Amino acid sequence: MATEALRNQTSAKWQKAFERLNGTQPGIQGLLSFSEAWKLALDFLYPRDINDPSSVKSHDVQQVRAAFDVVGKSRMLSMLLDTFLDNMRKQLYLIEREVQDCMAAYERTETVEPVSHLIFRLVMWYNSWKPIAELGSHILNTYTSAFQTHLFSIIPPSFSRGFKQLLASTFALVSPHSPPPWSIPRNLTPSDPLPRPDYPLWLACETLGLIERYESLVSSVCYEHIETHVIEACTKKWDGPMLSKLRDWMTAKIVPWMVMPYARGAKNSEEARTLLQGVGSRFDYHLCKTLCDLRVQEIFDIIIDYPDSQSALQDLKECLQRVDQRSHLVLSLRKANKKRLLHPGADTKDILTQYVSIIRCLRIIDPPGVLLYKVADPIRKYLRERPDTIRCVVASLISDRESGDSLVDDSEPIQPLDQPQADDYNNPAWEPEPIDAGPDFRTNKPSDVISTLVSIYDSKDLFVKELQVLLTQRLLAVKDGNYERERKNIEILKIRFGEAALQVCEVMLRDMTDSRRTDQHVQARKPMPLHPTIISRHFWPPLQTNTFTMPGQFREIQETYEREYHLFKPDKKLYWLSHLGSIDLDIELSDRTVTAEVTPLEASIIEFFSQKDVWTMDELIAELKSVEKTAVLKALTTWVELGVLKEEEADRYKLLEVAEAQPAHKAVARSTAVIESVEPALAMQQQQAEQMRVYWKFIEGMLTNLGSLPLQRIQAMLKFAPGYDRTIEQLGEFMEAARREGLVAVKDGMWKLCR
Repeated sequence: MATEALRNQTSAKWQKAFERLNGTQPGIQGLLSFSEAWKLALDFLYPRDINDPSSVKSHDVQQVRAAFDVVGKSRMLSMLLDTFLDNMRKQLYLIEREVQDCMAAYERTETVEPVSHLIFRLVMWYNSWKPIAELGSHILNTYTSAFQTHLFSIIPPSFSRGFKQLLASTFALVSPHSPPPWSIPRNLTPSDPLPRPDYPLWLACETLGLIERYESLVSSVCYEHIETHVIEACTKKWDGPMLSKLRDWMTAKIVPWMVMPYARGAKNSEEARTLLQGVGSRFDYHLCKTLCDLRVQEIFDIIIDYPDSQSALQDLKECLQRVDQRSHLVLSLRKANKKRLLHPGADTKDILTQYVSIIRCLRIIDPPGVLLYKVADPIRKYLRERPDTIRCVVASLISDRESGDSLVDDSEPIQPLDQPQADDYNNPAWEPEPIDAGPDFRTNKPSDVISTLVSIYDSKDLFVKELQVLLTQRLLAVKDGNYERERKNIEILKIRFGEAALQVCEVMLRDMTDSRRTDQHVQARKPMPLHPTIISRHFWPPLQTNTFTMPGQFREIQETYEREYHLFKPDKKLYWLSHLGSIDLDIELSDRTVTAEVTPLEASIIEFFSQKDVWTMDELIAELKSVEKTAVLKALTTWVELGVLKEEEADRYKLLEVAEAQPAHKAVARSTAVIESVEPALAMQQQQAEQMRVYWKFIEGMLTNLGSLPLQRIQAMLKFAPGYDRTIEQLGEFMEAARREGLVAVKDGMWKLCR
């Protein structure tokens, strides 16, 4: 039964297939007609070698269409397509051979011509084997997909490199006037002029499916072209805005190029704008990122060049709003600062100057100050460890603007230090803290430059004391009695530090004017060549002390002046600081008169030679008593260089009443004397060291009675000592100095006395 049923089913299907092929024709006439039509259609579709003209056969188009119609009515088109695709696969060796030849030529020459030739040849192969349109879009699409699949399977890896190079060369063919693809007719003939030079290439790439296949490669070509242009156009060019120029360049060069691979299907400009919106945003992002990366690499030099580089900072600010590179900027600048700024070879003043420039530049880039807070932390820690930081900051505060030593910009308003800055939530312009702000950012929010510099240390008292030291030096250096510049500086600093902190400075300034008035009174009663500066000992910083006494006529002049002063102010007494100041001398010798401005010690030395012509070093030291040998030797060297003294033997000097012949270059050098500057006031570090010695007895008692103690415990107990106001960092420096002297030892942070 099963066998009979199967036989009947097979017979029915065979009969149905025969009727489909034979149709209504009598006998097998229809089957014969289908066989002829199948043979003609298959011969027409057979993929032929376009390099062999003899293989190309001519067919009657009407007969071919009739044959395809017969095959279609018999519902055998799908089988015809399968047979055609199988024949195409067998003929692919023809294309593969040509691909290998062209790519071999490219690998030899590394030029784009072989790649371009290959693409156009592949289009010729594609068009030659393409079925006629009458077969329908399905068959045409199936053929296209199969052709591209087989093509991509035979293309060697080197084609990607050559295709990328070819696409990169098309940028030179594009101009702002290049027509968009929707304005170009699709039925151009070979005799028609090309509307744009790159149009045939993009059309060929679209035909072969290369744009979709190498989509990421097409994007990388544009990315690299943007990077190359940004680096060439913007490197080391900070004097003008570049971002707007780069975007104009993209509009003129990149957008006309982009419409071919990314908006070739657009029918008008509106559709093109919609299609290009996403990819255009990516390219603009890459443009901003490339410029941002370049400016971040150059940020240290940009800051050095400020304010001439302000345009570059504005570009960087706009790029950072588009690109999230804030952390990269912080890391790069901190690394550059550590390598080029924060090292022993850099002068403290240069570090401060760069730090101030960093403050101003980062405020342009990031007004809230988050970037500054993150970048400045290593600089502030490094400056805090430098002993002359406070001195450099204070020197800048009282320096002349014309000298270029000032860290303060005249355009910045003068503000009091530690000015409170509370958030005004009612302000319409209020903005929350940036998302990358740290938890303690608000407490360190920067204000003006001076407040930022002073905030390096915990207390402003250190700056006030250093200010007093520098003001002492400047006031004592004034010889014409004009203190207007110092008075102006004090008034400005009173705004910053407060009037209470600068009361001592006002007393010092008043002492100078009173001293000049007192000297005028004494000179009116009895003219003398001595013009001392009289100051109040309790209101001035500790001055350099020396107990040597001026000899001979200098001492007599001092005593005479002291008597006249006592008559004017009976309740006052003068204590002479003989080692400070300067003396104008006219030394009359047998054949010449030597005029020199020298220090009191040098004047004392030459005064001894008025008693006898020859002195030894030991004799002079014995006369001067408290003066060190090096100071005496330096004073003698001054007179030797001036040609007044001569060293006959080691440490034996003779007065030259008659000048000896000297080389010309030495004579010029001796025409005038240069006074070596002597700091009249003790530096703040020296003052602190002297004051800390007072507390050594307290520390010694603690370590004796309590044994080993950590630094924090010592600091806490010292706060009970009268007048102690040192920070734990200053205490640590003092303890380290005591360790070097062998007084204490430290192990695991515990300090103990050395027995």
